[in-house]
Amino acid sequence: MGKVEALCAQMTARVAQLSGDKLHSKTALPQVRLAYTNHYHERQPVIYNPSIVILFQGRKVGYLGSKTFSYDPANYLMLTVPLPFECETFASEQEPVAGISISIDTIMLQDLLMDMGDEGFVRQPDHSSGVTSGSLDEDILCAAQRLLDVIDKPLHVRILGPKIIREILFLILVSENGGALQALVNRHTHFAQIAKSLRRIENHYAESLSVEQLASDANMSVSAFHHNFKAVTSISPLQYLKNYRLHKARMLMIYEGHNASSSALQVGYESASQFSREFKRYFGVTPTDDIARMRDGNLSGILESNLE
Repeated sequence: MGKVEALCAQMTARVAQLSGDKLHSKTALPQVRLAYTNHYHERQPVIYNPSIVILFQGRKVGYLGSKTFSYDPANYLMLTVPLPFECETFASEQEPVAGISISIDTIMLQDLLMDMGDEGFVRQPDHSSGVTSGSLDEDILCAAQRLLDVIDKPLHVRILGPKIIREILFLILVSENGGALQALVNRHTHFAQIAKSLRRIENHYAESLSVEQLASDANMSVSAFHHNFKAVTSISPLQYLKNYRLHKARMLMIYEGHNASSSALQVGYESASQFSREFKRYFGVTPTDDIARMRDGNLSGILESNLE
């Protein structure tokens, strides 16, 4: 067994120990979550906040429009905007999925880029998509191992945890995918303007938002806004808003005990019947059936929706 394979095996065992075999679990660091499952989860809609997902074992496949991307022990996944897509998880008793997800803190990222100075911007290609897959090298794995080593030690994680996360961000910034992180905080790119629009949707999704409003806020024509929005998210602005509302409504039902009608109103739907139709079209089951699955303990994929 090579060094990288040995590292991944050690970290898989560590994640299993820390997570208690839960599909997703929080840690003492708000930016870091653990993922562990030994069951196959079929392709279904999910949404992640901006994050870096590192798997030490197993495999996931994401589907975004006509694009597919794999993340596994050889490739990390990085999302720089809140992005609805579909995810399929390949895991078994013999080969569980084990990994971590690290939320991207834009303030930490800006501070790091300031410290790097002009050197951080050398030979970095522009990125327009909100999702990137990159090679998982030994340096990133070693940093991830140190993060797992301190995650259950209160003093160590408070002092060392943020520094290790900053190190992982640095390693990605100087890699071939550094441009994707730079675009997130560079205010003068179309990507940054769309990211700003996505933050507005995130904060005001229950309000009546029009494409014209969003385009105006981004200082773009409607056609230019639509084009750039789709380049980042692979879907139209209105479809993104609808998907985001549906995911938020699902979280209200699962975690706060709201019924379908109440959730629909809270996320901006005027018609409960329209909400139910669109929910079933998107998730494949009615809101009532989805809640019943949760009560029966079948949480397959539900906690993938990292919107908290």
